[in-house]
Amino acid sequence: MRTKGPGEAALLLLDVVAVLRAEQIDYAVIGAMAASVHGVVRASADADAVLSLTAAELGRLERKFKAEAFQTELRRGDPEDPIAALLALTDRYGNRVDLLAGLRGLEAEAFSRAIDVPFVGEVLRVAGREDFIAMKVFAGGPQDLTDARSALAAAQGSLDLSLLRRLAKRYGRAASESLEALLSVS
Repeated sequence: MRTKGPGEAALLLLDVVAVLRAEQIDYAVIGAMAASVHGVVRASADADAVLSLTAAELGRLERKFKAEAFQTELRRGDPEDPIAALLALTDRYGNRVDLLAGLRGLEAEAFSRAIDVPFVGEVLRVAGREDFIAMKVFAGGPQDLTDARSALAAAQGSLDLSLLRRLAKRYGRAASESLEALLSVS
């Protein structure tokens, strides 16, 4: 592993992505790292990515990560949970990467809309701006809405608003209404 101490979740993510590529699993970086690409740089203790896997497939992937010396914790959501499963990966320094599977409302095309972002001599796939904003309004917490607002401001009119509205609608009425509220003040 590339990590040499705490506070290096982004480096741990590079090791995680190497396994995902070897397993030919589509992913998109979300969370604070994606916010840094789409809006404003902010600190986070972990790195997050969404996977093109079902919750059942995540169990097999957990075994692969264990074989690669990652510490793992697999959590499955209940039927009402918008995240079917989460695989938390950590190293001996406490760095953490969360992999989400089965995100309700996420369309498969989100992975083809992900953008390549160079990072420390590697390339990471980061959720596209419209997908990122739609996921953030769906999550709906104060930091999520701040991230969405920052991404909208940074877009400076370059958003595909019809795509963004369609994506938010997939996440439900509350996400659509939250998006429209943000758009009305942008």
